[in-house]
Amino acid sequence: MTQTVGQTLSSLQTRGLDRLDAQLLLLHLLGKPANQRGWLLSHDDEPLPPALATTLESLVQRRLAGEPLAYLTGHKEFFGLDLQVDARVLVPRPDTETLVNWALEQLEGQQRVLDLGTGSGAIALALKAGRPTLRVQATDFSAAALAVAQANAQRLTLDVSFHQGPWFAALPELHARFNCIVSNPPYIAELDPHLAALQFEPAQALSSGTDGLVDLRQIIREAPKHLTPGGWLLLEHGYDQAQAVRDFLTTAGFVRVQSRRDLADIERCSGGQLNRSTPKRPNHDQPH
Repeated sequence: MTQTVGQTLSSLQTRGLDRLDAQLLLLHLLGKPANQRGWLLSHDDEPLPPALATTLESLVQRRLAGEPLAYLTGHKEFFGLDLQVDARVLVPRPDTETLVNWALEQLEGQQRVLDLGTGSGAIALALKAGRPTLRVQATDFSAAALAVAQANAQRLTLDVSFHQGPWFAALPELHARFNCIVSNPPYIAELDPHLAALQFEPAQALSSGTDGLVDLRQIIREAPKHLTPGGWLLLEHGYDQAQAVRDFLTTAGFVRVQSRRDLADIERCSGGQLNRSTPKRPNHDQPH
């Protein structure tokens, strides 16, 4: 028996699907934009085409098993950009927009910015869209992830240079320097129970050693060689890692070290500025 749109939505929620997820899955199958949830209400008595029922059932089973909605629809909005995503990359999170906003505050004109571990390209593309004059480069260890990022850049007509390899070693210019370096690196500890809920996303983009801080430490250690004097290093990290990351930054010689809070009021990003000048005699009094 053919169900109406309204009956289908009710049935999906009864089976344990979140109402918003049910709406977005239906819109995706019906070829409607994600922002047209009102259409479902105004057409709730329309029959759902039988040909879609089988496809819907498959998607519902995958969602109930925990697969991210963005992998099912192939899309995720980030900073106003419609990004295509799949299991080759992490799903961009709204909290990462905190990092983008912070970087845009520091950047202007034709300054150079580097996004380390770009994944879907979310951060790099958001920076280029927000400040079109910026010269943006991005790296990722995963060639598969870079294919996703490059496809997004091409579709959105945003000029970003992508390079494959581990962190700074991916850069074609060995001594390249940037006005700002941003990164949302892996930061979950290998045995963290939260990883179980992220089983569908690429593990190499999530976990970083026994304490979750291996990649953050490496980036902070190597960043000064790739920053212009006064350049900023801005990093996303775990909900309980802000103090550790601030300590790493201070030890590495960064100044104006600080953290920013995400939408849930959690310290989600930390960063610092490379000292503009290195004193010739370290024992001179320095302003703090």
